[in-house]
Amino acid sequence: MTDIKTLIKNLHPLETKVLLRYRQTDELTSARLQKELGYKEGHANQAFSWLTGKQLLAETSRTPHTFYELTDFGRLVAKNGSAEERIIAYLKESGPKLLPEIAKALALENKDVGSAFGLLSKEGVLKMTAEKKAEYTGAALPERLAISRQLIEKAAAAENGQLDAANLSAQEMAVMGGLTKKRGVSETPFRTIERETVAYKLTGEFLKIADALRQAGITGNEIGEITPGMLASGDWKKGSFRAYNISIPPARIIPGRTNPYVQFLESVKDKLCSLGFQEFDGPLVETEFWNGDALFMPQFHAARDIHDVYRIKTPTHAKSIEEPYLSNVRAVHENGGNSGSRGWNYHFDTEFTRRLIMRSQGTVLSAHQLHSAQVPGKYFGIARCFRYDKVDATHLSDFYQTEGIVLGKDVNLRTLLGFLRMFAVEIAGATEVKYVPGYFPFTEPSIEVHIKHPKLGWFELGGSGIFRPEVTKAMGIDVPVLAWGIGIDRMALMALGLNDLRELFCEDIEKVRLRKAKF
Repeated sequence: MTDIKTLIKNLHPLETKVLLRYRQTDELTSARLQKELGYKEGHANQAFSWLTGKQLLAETSRTPHTFYELTDFGRLVAKNGSAEERIIAYLKESGPKLLPEIAKALALENKDVGSAFGLLSKEGVLKMTAEKKAEYTGAALPERLAISRQLIEKAAAAENGQLDAANLSAQEMAVMGGLTKKRGVSETPFRTIERETVAYKLTGEFLKIADALRQAGITGNEIGEITPGMLASGDWKKGSFRAYNISIPPARIIPGRTNPYVQFLESVKDKLCSLGFQEFDGPLVETEFWNGDALFMPQFHAARDIHDVYRIKTPTHAKSIEEPYLSNVRAVHENGGNSGSRGWNYHFDTEFTRRLIMRSQGTVLSAHQLHSAQVPGKYFGIARCFRYDKVDATHLSDFYQTEGIVLGKDVNLRTLLGFLRMFAVEIAGATEVKYVPGYFPFTEPSIEVHIKHPKLGWFELGGSGIFRPEVTKAMGIDVPVLAWGIGIDRMALMALGLNDLRELFCEDIEKVRLRKAKF
């Protein structure tokens, strides 16, 4: 019985309560422990993990589930109606209207009105008149709108705001595909949540342990920590205490050292400074103006979809945008301004441009720097960026970019390729590099640099190009400007010999201590 006595003394109360409460025939799930023992989900999972490790519990099944959870945006749709519903109702009452007029009347963004009109015009509900006005055709409304409304209202009425995919019809699932995203909750009524229900059963060995617990009088309610409140009230005198193993060795005292990723970031800064670059920086919270408009990204265009941004709740908008840059950029978007192009030919929304967001790309630093940059000049920055993205081995939703610009009359594409090779070979440590044509609204030509990782294969290191005149001339620059945005996290992936970006922020201190950079 010595081993059993030692074991029961070291059981956590979370484990003890499970062993005393349930029988071998009971199927145990996290939801059941939450309901019957009052555990939180994390506590239930921790108890399962510990008991499984002691071979007192065995997994019996795994059942995948997909849920659709109503987002904050979805709750607004439930209250006010979708953009399509509101636009149809408005045009029925008012008659043909220009798209910007619809956006202003309904307090919608231009891009949302444009997207809704495009979809409804394909379905024959709306059409564009000869005067470029949107008009309701009188056609029957598509069935998907009614189904969308039913799904949103059903989720809003649910206690947890969720719909189980298993309870939806094939028609409802088809409509749900256009209402949800896995990447995030940006401008979609639902977010997709994928879970697994794992079931366990106690093994035969637990009977001896449960009997020993009862004989020892251990209930799982023993006091494990003395609090100031217990000392003040005297409650500590009324309970029994958990046993402690005083023979467990203390934690090692390890002297501190610089984090390898921090070392790598410093090495990149040292390298660029030694080449004559000046460092620039900027705030994490930006306006749509600097994050996109100043980079010639149209306010309504799908190009903005690659920058799914986090919006600021309070305050929602900046008070103003600096002049003359606001007027210059507005002119470039509407008619080309002094850039020599025709622009995007739409009404520039000065309300939208003041909206506050978390910086989604490092290029915003270059946009800020242009109007005060010296010619010739070389600048760089290391920018923390935030973007909805599915986290995997090469993508994070919170990441770093090294952003840079080089201004001068004689700089050209060959100069840019030289800088890209330096990043790929000398900093990242790649041995295989290739350049791929790309598209960015603010550069022409645009180039992506790709490197080959020994385990992950080829992946994009970053984008680059030569700033378009629509970007530079609005800021008073009349010479070629090279620009790049390199994923510095991905360079570290190669330089530190890692196979997953998430290892850069690993919580395992032993792994961090053993990691060494190649520089």
